[in-house]
Amino acid sequence: PYYVDMNQNLFLQASLHSSDQNLTLFVDTCVASPNSTDFRTLVYELTKSGCASDSTYALYPSSRSDVAQFGFNSFSFVNRFPSVFLRCELVVCRYHDYSSRCYQGCVSRFKRSADS
Repeated sequence: PYYVDMNQNLFLQASLHSSDQNLTLFVDTCVASPNSTDFRTLVYELTKSGCASDSTYALYPSSRSDVAQFGFNSFSFVNRFPSVFLRCELVVCRYHDYSSRCYQGCVSRFKRSADS
């Protein structure tokens, strides 16, 4: 575990370990939960589909394409939960493949209305 104070800035880094140096890494979705095995019942979205859901979430530039860096302010799930667990989904793409998901950034999906 990593212990932090409330509203402390947290900085995270994910790195890809591969012999293929033509890959890049993209943070797609990150959610937090007070339960390490349940990321559906009570969750807090930090980012979804590359779009920040939390105002303190930030994606930071990295000098390496195989490293993704991001951060946010620490928080808690009310006082009854002593811990917060993170689950992040990252995407691996070919470096400089501008049609890939890694280069699309924030993708908002709009729902269509169901007309009669």
